[in-house]
Amino acid sequence: MSTSDAGPESYYERTGAGRYRPTVHAGGAWSTDEQHFSPLAGLVAHEIEQHLAERPGNLELSRISYDILGRIALDECEITVETVRPGRTIELLEATVVIGDRPVVRARAWLLSSQDTSSVADSPHERLPAPEELTPWAMDEEWDGGYVSSIDVRRLPPSRRGRTAAWISSRLDLVAGEPSSALASYVALVDTANGIAVQQDPEKWVFPNLDLTIHLHRRPRGPWTGLDTTVTFGPTGQGRTSSVLHDVDGPVGHAEQILTVRPAAHD
Repeated sequence: MSTSDAGPESYYERTGAGRYRPTVHAGGAWSTDEQHFSPLAGLVAHEIEQHLAERPGNLELSRISYDILGRIALDECEITVETVRPGRTIELLEATVVIGDRPVVRARAWLLSSQDTSSVADSPHERLPAPEELTPWAMDEEWDGGYVSSIDVRRLPPSRRGRTAAWISSRLDLVAGEPSSALASYVALVDTANGIAVQQDPEKWVFPNLDLTIHLHRRPRGPWTGLDTTVTFGPTGQGRTSSVLHDVDGPVGHAEQILTVRPAAHD
């Protein structure tokens, strides 16, 4: 794995209740003084689970949708979680990430009751080849940032521009000295999808995502996050990254990202 030896072996350090300081490993791909959204998405899921741990229940996080409201600086952040729609079988939570007194991310999570539906469980999506069957890909040779340098990527050769599948894992903790669930650690790698199946050279075009929505039909387990990804660019500056999500047991859900597509600015 290509993780840098510098800095702590985590993406975040807790500084207080709901407060976290990103480490160098959370650095972004488009700008290294910003946070990569992938570990921050996992941190929000982690904070939601901390909120839920304070009370009993059998609700499963089944959808989480993030809106990125602006630049996510590589600075300390505060995350708050509140219940929007309470319920015994269906509940809606909202989390807000604030940096420097400015909201930078809002996320809404639907929780659904857990019950036995194994007799009708099915998916039309084929399992991905196992991670050990795929060739390691040095993603940090094409993308910058501490986050990209921290992950282990095993990728199928792209069949065409904008189409490939990959497994992602990381040996780093999400929060230093603090256990995180398999779900939060899994979610912390999903946003990598926008960088594994590029449509155009990121030196010539920029295509950051403005959101991330994850739907899960079962709870994933780690340590690998599988991404079967397709990237589409439209003719008027919009794009979409769409992924079927997998763990080593098979498909677990879907992820969607809307992209703003524009030529790269050059001096």
